[in-house]
Amino acid sequence: MTEAGKGVIALVAACTIWGLSPIYYKALAHVPPLEVLSHRTLWSFVLFGIVLLVQGRFPALFRAIGDRKNLLIIALAALMISTNWFVFILSIQIGKAVEASLGYFIFPLVAVALGYVAFGERLGRTQWFAVALAVFAVVVLAYGLGAPPWIALILSVSFGIYGLAKKALKVGPVVSVTAEVFLLLPFALIWIWGGSTQGWAGVTDRAGGFFGANMQDTVLLMLSGAMTAGPLILFSYATKRLTLASVGLLLYINPTLQFAVAVLVFQEAFTFWHAVTFALIWTALVIYTFSAWRVEKSSRRAVIKSATLVTTETESTKL
Repeated sequence: MTEAGKGVIALVAACTIWGLSPIYYKALAHVPPLEVLSHRTLWSFVLFGIVLLVQGRFPALFRAIGDRKNLLIIALAALMISTNWFVFILSIQIGKAVEASLGYFIFPLVAVALGYVAFGERLGRTQWFAVALAVFAVVVLAYGLGAPPWIALILSVSFGIYGLAKKALKVGPVVSVTAEVFLLLPFALIWIWGGSTQGWAGVTDRAGGFFGANMQDTVLLMLSGAMTAGPLILFSYATKRLTLASVGLLLYINPTLQFAVAVLVFQEAFTFWHAVTFALIWTALVIYTFSAWRVEKSSRRAVIKSATLVTTETESTKL
């Protein structure tokens, strides 16, 4: 099998796990979301720490957070990813999985807009049209439902800012994610202690302390680390073997599966306004993806042409 083929399999596996993860978090709907988030942080650190130890790269974690600039960027990334995780977990628990899937559908377009603002990345007219269409879709949904889709907006924007922070870091994905959960770990341990001994509930009226109370909840909470670490490792493996256009296209498997789970498994309401919004978003994504594919194809042709010219000039010099 080619390296690209292995990359496709890895990315499809990662997106499938992410896409079906609402089923997992629905099984923990009786556990306060802050307790679920705290265990996700704890067990993610355990698994990522083991990976770094096996690779002999654990000292890289302390080098990453030892640099002041890196530390500030990692802290921002940690804040954004924890916000994203919490809102996603909460959305599943309160029956807003459809809106959560919308957030991950519009994330690529939000990322494009943030890239323009933060890094001055150039956008073509087609890409601007796709972003404008996504904004219009959100406005349509807000009008139809009588309120902005806050969950979708928070998920897309927090993940977009997280992506910007990761782009600014000069450390590998496993080291950076380990550093992020390392910074969050003290807060997670405090909340686990409070939930177990003080009955802290957070945003719900359910008291915490489910870890250790029964085998099912304990195992599910511990698996939150694998649910986080596994797909990220697969994603990192895939991105090294695939073009950006291929990665961008395959990533839509994730919100598509989330949407299917929300409507078909959880049987959440899917109104006329949801239908119009998703149709506009999917249209915007098709336009943006096709545009990105054309740009990448043109870039590859330019590189090949340049390499050919250099080779020809070299051969002419030899003659």
